[in-house]
Amino acid sequence: MRIIRTLFAILLAAALAAPDFALGAAPAADERRMVMVDPNAHYKVVYDISSDRIDAGISRGLYYARGLIEAFGKQGVKPAQLDIHLVLHGNAAKFLLVDDTYQLAVDDPFAVNLNAKITQDLLDLGVSVEICHSVMRAKGWTEKDVLPGVTIVHDGYTRLVKLQGDGYSYIGGF
Repeated sequence: MRIIRTLFAILLAAALAAPDFALGAAPAADERRMVMVDPNAHYKVVYDISSDRIDAGISRGLYYARGLIEAFGKQGVKPAQLDIHLVLHGNAAKFLLVDDTYQLAVDDPFAVNLNAKITQDLLDLGVSVEICHSVMRAKGWTEKDVLPGVTIVHDGYTRLVKLQGDGYSYIGGF
């Protein structure tokens, strides 16, 4: 009986010392934990970029793709653990053009394609930047009109379908 009383006293003392734990209450709001990605995992992503919308002076899709790499990095994921494809088609395809062709595409003889630098930065991080050949053909662009390192794909839609079928997480709206 004495052992039971001692055990009860210890349990009661523990319950009083940590009432939230003893009652099974949720942690206080200031103790909420942030959900993070697994820093040891490998991630496969495909961006569907068709809009010519600009953010921070460059393609919105390219801007957010770089932001994704930075967000993963803040959680301990290195660029080598990321397999990212950016499929540019429609109005966004012009962001992957060399300056001479870009000037014609935007009807401005003094325009500079500010997307060339971020495109090269993304390529240097191992991102596959891809342009739709169907758009190229429709606009009269050739391989020499496209920034170095950019991959030419048959068309944007079948490429997106293929990558999603291969297990890539789809990010659209760009």
